[in-house]
Amino acid sequence: MIKAGIIGATGYAGGELVRLLTAHPDVEIVWYGSRSYIDKKYYEVYKNMFQIVDAVCLDDNMEELAKQADVIFTATPQGFCASLINEEILSNAKIVDLSADFRIKDVATYEKWYGIEHKAPQYIEEAAYGLCEINRAAVKNARLVANPGCYPTCSTLSIYPLLKEGLIDPSTVIIDAKSGTSGAGRGAKVDNLYCEVNENIKAYGVANHRHTPEIEEQLSLAAGEEMLINFTPHLVPMNRGILITAYASLKSTLQPDGTRAFPSYEEVRAAYDKYYDKEKFVRVLDKNVCPETKWVEGSNYVDVNFKIDERTGRIIMMGAMDNLVKGAAGQAVQNMNLMFGLPETKGLELVPMFP
Repeated sequence: MIKAGIIGATGYAGGELVRLLTAHPDVEIVWYGSRSYIDKKYYEVYKNMFQIVDAVCLDDNMEELAKQADVIFTATPQGFCASLINEEILSNAKIVDLSADFRIKDVATYEKWYGIEHKAPQYIEEAAYGLCEINRAAVKNARLVANPGCYPTCSTLSIYPLLKEGLIDPSTVIIDAKSGTSGAGRGAKVDNLYCEVNENIKAYGVANHRHTPEIEEQLSLAAGEEMLINFTPHLVPMNRGILITAYASLKSTLQPDGTRAFPSYEEVRAAYDKYYDKEKFVRVLDKNVCPETKWVEGSNYVDVNFKIDERTGRIIMMGAMDNLVKGAAGQAVQNMNLMFGLPETKGLELVPMFP
């Protein structure tokens, strides 16, 4: 059995980790970390765990946890993991960090967008970016994995094949994103109160959302050139889910008759199939079917699709996923499975919930 510890076990992502790992056949949770609820029984915080989890919440002593666990999940605010990680901890346990501390390879970029000093820059280069579908080999051999953000996961998987195959102009990418309120975390905030969110939709982090550089970095790697994007997230009144609608100009090719033609539906579909045909958790939908958050809720699936707008020469790329599963805890478990040589899908073959 893999012994797992969770720091931040009482946040939304941490709670989802507990739900998934409790049902994982090869994992035993040995540490439910929560600074806010020390010595309180876990099921008293999340009553859905009554008679399922009887353990009490412990502190965030990572050095002690590393002596007891094979893997540590840090579902904590930015800066926390970097402030505590050291060689002794990494020599005793593998770490899957759900914060942004090790996602961005340039320290100055991280410090600029997150507004804090990075406390462990020596581990940034070593950390594997944990988007399994495009970085599987690095994750398998890693002792430290940077679990991707929810918006970057859905955005990257929706756009990645077309950048890799050179079918779109990288300089024209625009991403419109929408998320349920759990994406903002469990902390008490006026902007997330029922009366503020219900019957309302609003843009936030316009032109400065902190996931922007992470998305740019991953898309730049796919494109093979530096990319700048417009990324605008929106808060919508639902518990879970992310919907990405991205736009870009298609690259045209010169035809024998001297005219220029855009890629056909079949060519674009072939690009998606090339990268995702064998991927369990990325589902490329049938022609003209748009992704919806309802059909991935509670699962580790990402549904993607596209529509070519021949009138404008642009393509609309779409993706939908559950921000707490594939966007956080499910992806973290997927990474753990790879790190320990388990089948990648183990504990994650969850049928989406409906209604």
